[in-house]
Amino acid sequence: MAKRRGSRTQLRLLGAALLILLIGGGYGWWHLHHWRPERAVFRVQGVEIGAEDGNVDWKAVKAVGADFVYIDASASAFARDPMFIDNLAGARGARLQVGALHRYDPCQPADKQAANFVTVVPRDATMLPPAVELDRLADDCPVKVSDAAIESELTTFLNQVETHTGKAALLKVTDLFEKRYHIAGRIDRNLWLVRNRFQPDYAGRPWTLWTANDALSSEAGAEDLRWVVLQP
Repeated sequence: MAKRRGSRTQLRLLGAALLILLIGGGYGWWHLHHWRPERAVFRVQGVEIGAEDGNVDWKAVKAVGADFVYIDASASAFARDPMFIDNLAGARGARLQVGALHRYDPCQPADKQAANFVTVVPRDATMLPPAVELDRLADDCPVKVSDAAIESELTTFLNQVETHTGKAALLKVTDLFEKRYHIAGRIDRNLWLVRNRFQPDYAGRPWTLWTANDALSSEAGAEDLRWVVLQP
């Protein structure tokens, strides 16, 4: 009889522990999906938007506190974001500062990628500096690409894009890319780093932009937002 009571007590304790874990996990999920850095510390905040985010309510983006937006424009040598023109017009209509982003592909020639970007993105002095996302590695390229070629080709790409825009580019470097190529210490450009909730330090020098939450729930659209802040 005592053994049965002991077993029931253990089951109750186990059930209570599981309930606490579920509640804690649910709160953690909710907190992450609604967390943004404090405005008192990071006064300028914004978003990154692309076709994957679906139809965006730009007035709502402005209303939830965005001051600027980086819009996905192009990727690799031929891919173009089909929503770029609409997103650009919508963001400007909401009086947001606007910049364009290219997703760099180390497997493709730099000049072809630059040509793709400048074809999509207008020459406009009012736009923010262009941003280049560095995430994909060259390990799976059909033709082997050396680490030295990564730096050389990226420099070529930056020179051509910066000639078009008239502004030095931002390097949006992921932890994965930086660990592989250590590009932050090789190319002198402002950095855009990525890490949810906690400030990133993987580049070895200060960042300018930080994607602080890549899954922020808001009224701006059905999909979560990639929330970005500017270094104070």
